[in-house]
Amino acid sequence: MLDRLDISMRANHVFSGILALAALIFGVLAAASGDVFYLRLATEALILAGLALSVDILLGFGGLLSLGQALYFGVGAYTAALVLRDVPSFWLALGSAAGVSLIAGIVGGLIANRVRGVYFALITFGMAQVVAKVVYNTRELGASDGLIGIPILEIPLGFVTLSADNALGFFLLTLSIIAILYSVAAYMLTTSFGRVIIALKANEKRVPFLGYSTWWPRMVAYVLAAIIAGVSGALYPMLRGFVSPELMFFSMSGNALIMVIVGGAGTLAGALYGAVMLTMLKSVMGSMTEHHLIAIGLIFIGAILFIPKGIVGLFKPLVERTLTPRTGAKSAEDDAPFRSML
Repeated sequence: MLDRLDISMRANHVFSGILALAALIFGVLAAASGDVFYLRLATEALILAGLALSVDILLGFGGLLSLGQALYFGVGAYTAALVLRDVPSFWLALGSAAGVSLIAGIVGGLIANRVRGVYFALITFGMAQVVAKVVYNTRELGASDGLIGIPILEIPLGFVTLSADNALGFFLLTLSIIAILYSVAAYMLTTSFGRVIIALKANEKRVPFLGYSTWWPRMVAYVLAAIIAGVSGALYPMLRGFVSPELMFFSMSGNALIMVIVGGAGTLAGALYGAVMLTMLKSVMGSMTEHHLIAIGLIFIGAILFIPKGIVGLFKPLVERTLTPRTGAKSAEDDAPFRSML
């Protein structure tokens, strides 16, 4: 029997499937026209979509506003860059980034999950600023210049070896990895454990009366978001050939937050749409005027005022009505703990 959360998540899958199909069509057309620049830009948009996805897990589903999620994106990027400079192995770099992000997420979660509300936002911001400043002043990590000279990888994929210099191939590989991260997050949120996370956003005080811990679900959500951000960050040096402390700055976390709000918080797919839109918009507007941040700021304000549920959230009810069976769906009263995210 379907409930509102199941229907909501299926609607999210529809939007993510449409985006994946559009990405495939774009990749084929761009490769046919030889447009490497926009293929690389689209790949960067997908990488940033992973960061936005991690923000949406915390904000859209857990009700946790993180202003320092770029910390884990940067940790993953630097870990992958350091591994690749010594051992040019894609899978080792990706696995190392995931492992280090896991450890960093546990440490950060133990600190941040001691507080709630605005204090959570401020402490995540503070942790990111501290680590970014340490990296900025550490000569072994390239200091303010970052790490450069990341080698071009040959990525073994079973019977095929893909070069990171192949714009279309790396774009499709990045799309596949982001799709896997999205699937993992979506599956976790539809489990009983994930429903507790969502219920915490609706009413944290009631959850203990149902016999559930409030600390563990929030901690797991925080660590999962850190791993997703770290794995996404690991792809960045493979694409650009360098990393810099700016990947951990507040501007990166702020951009991810804008992506989630514009796309639609609490939809997962909205984070992907927001990342693609904002990245492409910054590139197009940046080529037209040096004041492109003004336009982005106006769009952000407009999204909050006129489409507070985001672009995906605006059209999502239509898809949900299409997916809702005439009989068999639970009533709204059965899913009261999840109303706030739907």
